[in-house]
Amino acid sequence: MSEIPARSYLKPAQLRLILEIADSGQLRQAAANCAMTQPAASRMLAEVERLFGAPLFERQPKGMSPTEIGSTVLRRARVILREMHSMSADVHALRGGQAGSVHVGAVTGPAVGYLMTSIREIKKETPEADITVDVMPSRELLGHLTTGQMDFALARILPEFDSRDFEILPLRDEKVTFCVRADHPMARAPMVTLTELHDHEWIMQSRGAPIREATMEAFAAVGLAEPRNIVNSPSILFTIAYLANSDAIASVSEEVAQLLMRPPVHAGFALLSQPREIRVDPYYLLNLRRRPLSRLARRVRQKVIEKTLAAD
Repeated sequence: MSEIPARSYLKPAQLRLILEIADSGQLRQAAANCAMTQPAASRMLAEVERLFGAPLFERQPKGMSPTEIGSTVLRRARVILREMHSMSADVHALRGGQAGSVHVGAVTGPAVGYLMTSIREIKKETPEADITVDVMPSRELLGHLTTGQMDFALARILPEFDSRDFEILPLRDEKVTFCVRADHPMARAPMVTLTELHDHEWIMQSRGAPIREATMEAFAAVGLAEPRNIVNSPSILFTIAYLANSDAIASVSEEVAQLLMRPPVHAGFALLSQPREIRVDPYYLLNLRRRPLSRLARRVRQKVIEKTLAAD
């Protein structure tokens, strides 16, 4: 496929049309969403495909689906349109004396331990700042980051993502703790071993989650298979509710456990003392090299770095 001439770069209306086609799977619906007639949308799509020298969609009886080339174009189109929207929003915010917006993400431990306090300080300084936070596994965070939907993330690097796409700042590892309700039968024990805990009920994240895998490795290190009695849930809210109403044990990050136990939450939980420490691989502060951070995003990022360093 030959390179598109500079004078023929796609226009925002063309980018929006192909995204609407991908989302709806129907040219008629995409045309309506873009406030144009179907013939006009058909001509515009034909022009875009002529520029690329290849079809972007497969025409099927039940709708239209992206080709391999189309999927590549669509990924970039989403980033470009989001950047254009972000540019417009930033200019409007600056002209109006506001601080703009930032979208960040993190795995649970650093979200509770460092991101939350960083954002509280930013909001005290700039109440108008529009800040969105997502807490999710690293795979989802990196997916959102690479498509331009997040400004930066606190996550682990996974092999299916190209680390050369990111600016990478190493931060910390996570300590795994075993959390139970305060009146759990084993809560007052001065020390409990993995052998003693093995046959109890557990609630854990799904397979592959770093905290769960670290816990399973700890069992394996003392010659034990993984427990048989496990409830699987990625939801921290469900985990808290389940712990409060059962004798289950939850494997969680130390930051989450301390949030539950300390005032003002003081939710009636306890930690089981273990003879061996369990650690999870370090997480990193990541942002896309090709996407400059806004002033607000840089401020939040710097706050996170300061909070993390202060904890060392």
